[in-house]
Amino acid sequence: MARRLRSSSFFGDLSTREIHGLKVSKAFNICDFSSDPGGRGNGVLSVEHRGSFTLPLSLSFCKSTENSHLLAVSDEDGFVSIYDTRRHLPSFTSCREKTDQARITEWVAHNNAIFDLCWIKDGTQILTASGDQTVNVWNIETKKHLGTLVGHNGSVKSLCHHPSNPDILVSGSRDGSFAIWDFRCDSNLKSSISLNTNQHTPTAFVGHAHNPPKRSQRGKIAPVSITSVLFLMDDISIASAGAADSVVKLWDTRKLKSPFFEVKPQGEPQSDKETRKHGISSLSQDKSGAYIVASCMDNRLYLYNTLQINKGPAKVFSGSKIESFFVKSAINPEGTHILGGSSDGNAYIWRVDKPDQAARTLRGHEGEVTAVDWCGSEVGKFATCSDDFTVRVWNVTKRNEASMLSPTTVRKRITAPNLQARRLSFTSIVGPAIGALEEDNDAPCTTRKPQDEPCSPGESKSPELRTPESARKRSFLCQSEEGSPLSVLSPPPSLKRKTIRDYFASASKNETPSSPR
Repeated sequence: MARRLRSSSFFGDLSTREIHGLKVSKAFNICDFSSDPGGRGNGVLSVEHRGSFTLPLSLSFCKSTENSHLLAVSDEDGFVSIYDTRRHLPSFTSCREKTDQARITEWVAHNNAIFDLCWIKDGTQILTASGDQTVNVWNIETKKHLGTLVGHNGSVKSLCHHPSNPDILVSGSRDGSFAIWDFRCDSNLKSSISLNTNQHTPTAFVGHAHNPPKRSQRGKIAPVSITSVLFLMDDISIASAGAADSVVKLWDTRKLKSPFFEVKPQGEPQSDKETRKHGISSLSQDKSGAYIVASCMDNRLYLYNTLQINKGPAKVFSGSKIESFFVKSAINPEGTHILGGSSDGNAYIWRVDKPDQAARTLRGHEGEVTAVDWCGSEVGKFATCSDDFTVRVWNVTKRNEASMLSPTTVRKRITAPNLQARRLSFTSIVGPAIGALEEDNDAPCTTRKPQDEPCSPGESKSPELRTPESARKRSFLCQSEEGSPLSVLSPPPSLKRKTIRDYFASASKNETPSSPR
C-alpha cells in the first residue's frame, strides 16, 4: 500500500497532466441519491460490537486514490472499523446480520470515545483523536500501534494533516488549545517502556486560542473548547473554530503568538434570540483550498472564499438544524456541493453556486445525523452516520449512472503517426453530464471516424475528435503555446520538439547585451 510521495510543482503538474490526461469530474444530479442497496457502493452498516450497539462519532474515506473506497468509522467505545464500500452493502433490515461482509478489519484504538479520524501516509496509517486526551497512530494493515501524541489536557476533538507533508499535523482540544506535531523531530520523541511505544510531544502549542475576555471568579481564563482545526492549502496557515462564538481564526504557523486574521458572519440578527453568540461545530475545505465552510450553531453554514476572506461569508446556506457540536458538514473535493448533518434526522446537500435554492433532503436515518464525508474518487458518493447506530453510504441512483462518463472516456490522447505532434481532445458528450460544454455550443461535435471502428489498411491518419470551439479560441490557444513553458511539454504541430534547455537557451539569446559606457 505504501507509495512514494511526489512533490508538486508547476512543471510536475503539467507533465503529469500531459502523460495521464486531465482529470475531469463527473457531473451528478443533486436529486438522484440513495442509500438503498441496489448494487455496489451504497447501503447501510450497523455499528455494533459483540452484539451491542454503539454510537458512531466520526467517519472518513481514505484520501489516497487507490484506496478511496475504504471507509473508517470510529465510535463511542473506542473501536475503529474499516469497511470496503465497493462491496454489496446490506439494507437497513439486514444490516445487523450482513455488516460483517463489508467490514475488512476492526480493533480497539482507545479505551475511550474517538471523536475524529485522519488518514495519513497514503492511507497506510490512521490517526485517532480520543476523549482520553491523546492521539494514537496506527498501521492500517497490521493494526500495530505506532505511537501516541501527548500534550493536551482535554478531549481531542479535531485532527488535520498538512496538505503536502504527511509528517505534520494539527490537533484541537476541549482544553481550548491546538497543537502542531512533527513526526520527524527526534527531540519531541519519548520512549514509553510501560506501553512499549513511542510518545510524541508537540512542536508548537497554542493555549486559550478561542477564549473570550470573560474571566472566572478566581481570575483564571476559562478555556473554550476548540471544535475544529484545518491546515490550509497554502502550507503555512491554520484555521481554527471554537464553541464560544462564530469566529474563524487564521494562524500563521511561523508566528503563533496571535492570529493574523479573524472572520465571522457580518449579517444582522433576524430575531432577539439570535443576538447571542453561536459556536461552530466543524470546518471543511475543498481540495483546491478555495473555500472554507463553517457549520454554525445558528443553523447556518457559512462559505468563505479564501482569496477574499476579509469580506466575510461569500454565501450562506440554511435548512438544517445544528443543535449539537456533533453535527458536522463537509464540502466535496470539487467545491461544488456541501453535505451536512442535522439534528432532525436528515442529511442535506446544497449546491455551492445556488445558495438560495432549497437543500436536497436525504431521509433514511432515525436519529441525529452527525459526521459526514465525501469519497474522493467516486463523484456523488458519500457517507453519513447517525445516533440510530448506523452508517449510510449514499451514491447516485442507477438511472443517473448512464449519464456519467468516466474521465478516460471524456478526454483521450490522440497520437499523430509522425510523432511530431500530440493532441488532447474531448469526445462528444450528450446530455448534462459535463456542464462546461453547455456554455459553448456554437458548433456541433464531430468525429471523422468512430473510435471503435478499425482503420482500413490504406489509411494512415488516426481519428480526430473535436469539441465545439470557435476559431478565435483555437487561434488564441496556439499563440499562447509558442514561447511558453507549456510549449516544451506540448508543442504545436508546426514547431520542432524542444527541450527544457532549448526554452531557456532561446530566452537568453533574446536578451540584448548592455552597451559599454
